[in-house]
Amino acid sequence: MQVQVNDKPVRCPEGQSLTALLTTLEMPLQATAVALNDDIVARSEWDSTLLNTGDRIALFQAIAGG
Repeated sequence: MQVQVNDKPVRCPEGQSLTALLTTLEMPLQATAVALNDDIVARSEWDSTLLNTGDRIALFQAIAGG
């Protein structure tokens, strides 16, 4: 199936969890925030959130600085 990650098409297996997608994309799980179809998903729900064809995922990383 195909989803959109930061406006770019990404292919992934049907029914993949959000955690599995982030792992596949090699995202640092501790420093990442996720919005799925414009709704923020709590980190505690990543394992149980299954993706569907056409989902829009926005990934945000914490950046240190001043």
